[in-house]
Amino acid sequence: MRFLVLGAGMMGSAVAYDLAKASPDNTVLLADINEDAARTTARAIGPNVQPHKLDVNDAAALDALLQGCSVVVSAVSYSVNERITRAAIAGGVHMCDLGGNNDVVDRQMAMDAAAKTRNVTVLPNCGLAPGLINILAAAGMSAFDAVDSIALRVGGLPRNPRPPLNYQIVFSAEGLLNEYIEPAEILENGELKTVPSMTGLEELSFPLPYGRLEAFYTSGGLSTLTRTLRSKVGRLDYKTIRYPGHCERFKLLLDIGFATSEPILNAGGSVRTSRELFTELLKRRLDGDGPDVVLARATLTGTKNGGKQTLVYECVDVYDEGTRMTAMMRTTAFPTSIAALLLADGRITRRGVFPPEECVPGDIMIAELRKRGIVISTQISHESLP
Repeated sequence: MRFLVLGAGMMGSAVAYDLAKASPDNTVLLADINEDAARTTARAIGPNVQPHKLDVNDAAALDALLQGCSVVVSAVSYSVNERITRAAIAGGVHMCDLGGNNDVVDRQMAMDAAAKTRNVTVLPNCGLAPGLINILAAAGMSAFDAVDSIALRVGGLPRNPRPPLNYQIVFSAEGLLNEYIEPAEILENGELKTVPSMTGLEELSFPLPYGRLEAFYTSGGLSTLTRTLRSKVGRLDYKTIRYPGHCERFKLLLDIGFATSEPILNAGGSVRTSRELFTELLKRRLDGDGPDVVLARATLTGTKNGGKQTLVYECVDVYDEGTRMTAMMRTTAFPTSIAALLLADGRITRRGVFPPEECVPGDIMIAELRKRGIVISTQISHESLP
């Protein structure tokens, strides 16, 4: 099978690695505007990865690389995913991406009829959250007669917390601020509701050495899941996991204006906003060089056969010394590459534009991740109703 991976950064490199390692017969075209980055990564992975220089805004060049491919995976900025989706549909090529923006996903979903006409499947939001955690939530629904609540908790953290924020950048500073500033969507009594991010602080714990942690509302983690499960579940919410004290300290910085659009005049007369300066400081002070961990938990409660039931999916994944892949790379890229493989080999047959929770089988995803050393445990407990 022939795959095209757009972007040779951390996530794109991990996607290309997994697709190449899945079978020596797979050919992976790894395209990036930085040809040296694509070439270096391709050389490190193996002979079935071919580097290419590509500006995804060059429609003719993108169309040429799409020819003969089974699936294209977008691991570049969400800002170009709409353009890539149109090109993939026109070329009759299935597509997966990492998502990142609900407005872009909505515009992709509007291409559903065109994708069906071309016998193409497009899966936005195939990463970790949204992505894997949404798939687990949807898969768990089948274990119940009725679901009362779904609580999704996910966090990418440094293995060794560093004061004062006990955090390191594991994805992007811009993305972190978006999650902390934009309002979060939840379902309450089956209906959509928005709540301020960095509220709803709760305590939770994971197996040692992580122990006691905290979680709070952030935006974007649910994405399409609020629509997928609307009126099917009483309560649905998503919170980000951090080490204790992080929320209070970071929210204080936001409350005093560190991330506003207020202009600041710098020496020399240049003008930047508070948010731009704050983003730069976060990049400098919270670099992601240390080993990381991803913690994820989906807790579903409801009824089954007349009794109360709780189902918990849990995952703890750490930096891989052998491949030098961060836990965030593994848990974001591998669900995406697995979805691409399921599209290429025909195990996903539904056509159109869908979020992954609607057509990626949860049991297959869990089994495939286990092969890659990412273990998702499952625990079910029962309680008789009075």
